[in-house]
Amino acid sequence: MKIKQLTAMLAAVLATSAARAEISLTEVGGFKLGLEGLLQADGNWFDNDRVDLNGAGSGNGDDSEFGVRRAEVALKAKGERLDWVLAYDFEAEKWLDANFKWKLDFAAITIGQYKQPMGLEELSSTKYNDFISKSLATNLFAPSRRLGVGLSRDYADWGYQLSAFSRELTRDRARGSGFAGRAYWRPLISEQAYLHLGLSAISRDTDADTERLRARPGADLATVRLIDSGTLTNTDALNGYGLEGLWVQGPWKLQTEFLSGTIDRYDAPGVEGADYDADAWYVSGVWNITGEGWGYKAGTPTPSTHDNALGVWQVGLRYDAADLDDGAVRGGDAEHVTLGVNWYWRKNFRLSLNYVDVQSDRRGVSDDPSITEARIQLYW
Repeated sequence: MKIKQLTAMLAAVLATSAARAEISLTEVGGFKLGLEGLLQADGNWFDNDRVDLNGAGSGNGDDSEFGVRRAEVALKAKGERLDWVLAYDFEAEKWLDANFKWKLDFAAITIGQYKQPMGLEELSSTKYNDFISKSLATNLFAPSRRLGVGLSRDYADWGYQLSAFSRELTRDRARGSGFAGRAYWRPLISEQAYLHLGLSAISRDTDADTERLRARPGADLATVRLIDSGTLTNTDALNGYGLEGLWVQGPWKLQTEFLSGTIDRYDAPGVEGADYDADAWYVSGVWNITGEGWGYKAGTPTPSTHDNALGVWQVGLRYDAADLDDGAVRGGDAEHVTLGVNWYWRKNFRLSLNYVDVQSDRRGVSDDPSITEARIQLYW
């Protein structure tokens, strides 16, 4: 997508920004139907070091990339005891949430495709993520959406989520059945502040006895991964765990996660099956300059409603790191420092600007680029 197209999209967004955050359709058979959408258009400008971050396979030599990141539409229905949702991303050409949720007295049961309970950043709503690109930890280890059956319960100060899952709904997407679970607790709650602590774990099969861990350098439109384990053969399963923490005080939010995974490998003729360990973590801080606080829902932070005519202004800083070196596997290590600014205007429109400083090293070769990123977002 070129600059003129992005400009036209921005004009359309501004013309419709007074719309409701969700379109209420009608009520049928006791269900309230609603339509939601999310459109994100990104621009990435690369200051390359060694590798052309957007030139893999194209050889175009350009130092910038533009495109639609997400084009999602979701039809939702809410009832007294049963909710359902059907969502599709037309840009990625894949199904998103597609499930039924029964709300029982003792817990909620979800059947279908939904986000698996691992990764605080991943489980938070995409339209409210603090930075344009998710952290290395999330991109490496969070399984995101899979078909499965889940059991969950959310109390005022604690909750849990359990899941048995299989493949992703869309054909030729992620595979590997397994189990995941998450528990969270808010030991401190006051009118202006709260502390959240969480623990998650996952165990899943590897597809066709192979597995690969890799991540882009802090930019979703980059076509190159600077850290990459390569395809590991004779693998049996991936077992991982996550630790998460969140502190909110008025307009301030401090968030951190540590995610780790072990790929179990077995011996094969001519191949020694040494298990492979990798991990990643991040810590981030966000300040609402205009003074708004933060909400909380199902173990994730949410933005507070606002009536500020100037909208909500945020600044954030994140440090994240990953280590994919273990034994004979030299996947590399990376550190990212991201500085970001967000502007939410009314209930439908957001502009984001990030600067990412990357330091990476793989097999003794350093590659330290920097990236400037911008995003236009419309949601309803």
